[in-house]
Amino acid sequence: MSELLHETIGSMLERQVERFYSREAVVYSKEEVRYTFREFNEEVDRTAKALMNLGVEKGEHVAVWATNVPEWLLLQFATAKIGAVLVTVNTNYQSTELEYVLKQSDATRLFLIDGFKGTSYPEALLSLLKVSDKVVNGSCAISALPHLNDVIFIGSDNREEFKSWQSFIGGHVNINDDEFSSRKESLDPHDVINMQYTSGTTGFPKGVMLTHANILNNGYHIGQCMELSEKDRLCIPVPFFHCFGCVLGTLAAFSSGASIFPIVEFDPEVVLKTVEKEKCTALHGVPTMFISELNHPTFEMFNLETLRTGIMAGSPCPIEVMKKVMDRMNMTEITIAYGQTESSPVITQTRTNDPVEYRVNSVGKALPEVEVKIVDPVSGDDAGLNVTGELCTRGYHVMKGYYKMPDATRDAIDDEGWLHTGDLAEMDEEGYVKITGRLKDMIIRGGENVYPREIEEFLYTHPAILDVQVIGIPDEKYGEKVVACVQKKEGHEVTEADILKYCQNKIARYKIPAHIFFIDHYPMTASGKIQKYRLRETAVEWAQQNSQV
Repeated sequence: MSELLHETIGSMLERQVERFYSREAVVYSKEEVRYTFREFNEEVDRTAKALMNLGVEKGEHVAVWATNVPEWLLLQFATAKIGAVLVTVNTNYQSTELEYVLKQSDATRLFLIDGFKGTSYPEALLSLLKVSDKVVNGSCAISALPHLNDVIFIGSDNREEFKSWQSFIGGHVNINDDEFSSRKESLDPHDVINMQYTSGTTGFPKGVMLTHANILNNGYHIGQCMELSEKDRLCIPVPFFHCFGCVLGTLAAFSSGASIFPIVEFDPEVVLKTVEKEKCTALHGVPTMFISELNHPTFEMFNLETLRTGIMAGSPCPIEVMKKVMDRMNMTEITIAYGQTESSPVITQTRTNDPVEYRVNSVGKALPEVEVKIVDPVSGDDAGLNVTGELCTRGYHVMKGYYKMPDATRDAIDDEGWLHTGDLAEMDEEGYVKITGRLKDMIIRGGENVYPREIEEFLYTHPAILDVQVIGIPDEKYGEKVVACVQKKEGHEVTEADILKYCQNKIARYKIPAHIFFIDHYPMTASGKIQKYRLRETAVEWAQQNSQV
C-alpha cells in the first residue's frame, strides 16, 4: 500500500527546501526568471506575510485572474501557508463570468494582470461599477461585489485604481516571524485551500472545494506514476487556474523534487524552445497542444532528445497523436491521466512501464489509495468487466463539495462517498479503464448506443484528418444522427464523400456520420477542453442549412 502525505502544502515545500536548497525550482526561460528552492520559498513567505498584512484571515477567499505569471505561483503557495483559499479564475472569462465567480465565491481580494487574448481585465472589473461605486488604490466599494475589499494589479504598468504588486509585497515587513509561524501551525491538511470553478456545459459554474490533502496527495501520486525525481525538469504550458497546471504540474513536480518551467501563455514554438534550451525531461499538454507542437513549421529544428515523460490529458487522447508524441518527441514514457476537478483531479493514470497498447488504448489504472467502480447508469449496480457504465470513484481525492451548493454536492457524491463522474467507461480484468464518452455525449441512434470516442479513433486513421470531434444532433427518423466535425491537415484535400467512402465496410453503418463538417477551430475552454455542446449548436445550424440547399 502506498502512503498518503499527512501535511500541508506549505510544510511539503519547506521540507523540499531542506533537501534541495540551492537546486533550481522555478525557471521562466523566456522571461529569464530563475528561483532556487530556497529563493522561491523566501518569495512565497514574503507574499504570505503581505497577505496577512492585508488582513487576510484563515479560510478567507483570495481570487487570482492571471495567466501563468510567477506571481500566480507565489500566490498558490502563499495562500496555502496562511490557510487562505485560492479561487482560480478562468483566463477566458469576461465581465459577467468574473462577477458571478467573485460574488458566488465571496472572494475578499482579487489579484489580476492586464489581460489575455484581447480582454482587458481591469476594464472588465471596472465595467461592474455602478454610479456610487469606487475603487481607489485597490480599496473597493462595489455594490455588486460586497465582499471584495482589495484589488492588486500584477504588472509593471501601475494602475492608479489598484494597489500595485510592489506596494502589496512591501507590506510583508509588518508581519513578524512569530505571527507567521503561529498561523502556519494552526492549519490542518483537511482545510479547504483551493477552489476551482467547473466549466460545466449546463447551468452555472460550481466552486469545487479542494483541501491540502486532496491536491497534495493527488499531485504526489501523479508524480510517482511518472517516476518524477529531483533529476526531472517539467515544462508546464497548461494553465495554472486549472488542476492540470497547479496539481499535475506544480504539486506533482515539487512533491517529487523536480524543477518546473512554466510557459506564461501557450505558444507551440516557445514550448519547443524551452524544452530544448532548458533540457526538459517532461512536458504536459492537452491533445490540441501536442498536435500544434507536432505540426509547427519549425518542429524539426528542435532537439527534444532530453524528453522522457509527461502527461497528455484534459480531453480524450487520440491514439495516433499519442504514437507521434512517443516517436517524434522522444516521450517514450508519456502517461495518460484521467479525472475531473471534483476528484483533485486525477482518478486513473497509465504508468511509464505500461505496455504501449495500454498507454494508447486506456487511461490506465486507479491511482494508489483510490477506488474505482463502473456502474449501470440506470440501476446503479456494478456493470461487470468490459461492460460500459458510469465511472464512480471514492477516496482521499474526492472534493469536500461544491461551495454553497449542498443539493449539487449530494447529486455528485452518494451516501457511501462515491463520486459519480458522469463519464462512461469500462474496466478490464487488470483494472485498466477505457473512457467511452460522457453520459450526455452518448448518441442514441435508432435504439443503438453510439460512443463518439470509438468513431473519432477510427477517423484519426485517415491520412488527411488532423483532428475530429463526433457529436449527435436531433434527427426525426432515428432520434439522433452522427455528425463528424473535421479539421484537415495542412496541404491535404479531402471531401465529405472521401471520408464517407473511407468508412464503408470498416465501421458499422449506424456509426457512419450522416454529415461531415469541415472546421478550422473548435470552440474551447481556457483549459483546452473542446466544448462539444457549442459544436452541437453549430452543427444543428449547418445541418438545417444543408437540408434547405
